[in-house]
Amino acid sequence: MIHSHNPSPDSSYIRPHRRGKHKIFIGMAPGVGKTYKMLEEAHQLKQDGIDVVIGIVETHGRKDTAMKAAGIEVVSQKACIHQNVTLQEMDTDAILQRSPQLVLVDELAHTNVPGSQREKRYQNVEVILSAGIDVYSTVNIQHLESLNDLVARITGVVVRERIPDYLLDEADAVVVIDVTPETLEERLREGKIYAPEKIEQSLKNFFQRRNLIALRELALREVADTVEEEANTSSLVGQTCNVHERVLVCVSTYPDSVQLLRRGARIANYMNARLYTVFVARPKRFLTKEESLHIDTCEKLCREFGGEFLHFKSQNIANKIAQVAVDYHITQIIIGESQQSSWKRWLKGSFTQRLMELIRHQKIDLHIIATEK
Repeated sequence: MIHSHNPSPDSSYIRPHRRGKHKIFIGMAPGVGKTYKMLEEAHQLKQDGIDVVIGIVETHGRKDTAMKAAGIEVVSQKACIHQNVTLQEMDTDAILQRSPQLVLVDELAHTNVPGSQREKRYQNVEVILSAGIDVYSTVNIQHLESLNDLVARITGVVVRERIPDYLLDEADAVVVIDVTPETLEERLREGKIYAPEKIEQSLKNFFQRRNLIALRELALREVADTVEEEANTSSLVGQTCNVHERVLVCVSTYPDSVQLLRRGARIANYMNARLYTVFVARPKRFLTKEESLHIDTCEKLCREFGGEFLHFKSQNIANKIAQVAVDYHITQIIIGESQQSSWKRWLKGSFTQRLMELIRHQKIDLHIIATEK
């Protein structure tokens, strides 16, 4: 919520009674539309009578962004000379003096010109927030300190400009500007992100499809984690709010269960999800020595993957699995292709169909994995 504007007659009095609210627009890569979305919201607030100014907006020559910035007051930037080159930086003092209700600050991870009062732009933002001014800012997921090594592994690019994780934790709102990798590639090819000479190079390097998929996953996961933390620390006692993925692999005495478990572990790892493995035995059926060893192997493998192994007895296996899914807040169930003979499936109905019927209203995804017979 943006506060009401009550300028004091005393110019030295800068609203110390509250800290400004901080909203961060985050994305998986340049060009997803963070700055555009921030400007769009700013125009709406301006129409509602909020005093909005631009502290700094980097258009990178993008026409749509430049057009969107038109009509919002810009606080003049400060000229800084570094190695005989004049560079423009955001003027924090001028923003404090202007004392708007809301200021727009692009590229939170930016490093200021050497010799500036503060090294990083996010430090300027903290000063503005302390003065009781609200801030909208933008950042890409690869600039988050804790993800630095992971981003380098994914993309082969070491990101030099980074922001501390606490900025996201302390923000009053974090909005993911999400587009598909295909849309982003299309924007890049159309020259909407970089100049024509940089397009092919970008597509071969940072903007490779696999990089974009992984970065998108990181951005969505990061905000999901933040939301779950807030939900868990909120005052809604007794209410479960689970946005984390939880994967349940259903193993049996068939040898393909080990394959299934490895596949499930990969899916869980990709989703940053908890892994569970379940084996449901029929009460009156004794396992052979070979089958017992096989189930032991599955349990050991599950634990190696950092998962939890669940062992139950039930006459109705599909019912038991559906019950486990509810009890453990499962979001993804992984089963192998049915190995029943076709006449048994016709006689009893398919296990897969029964399970699908049972979990239909639970918002659980069912993965049926084809394994080698």
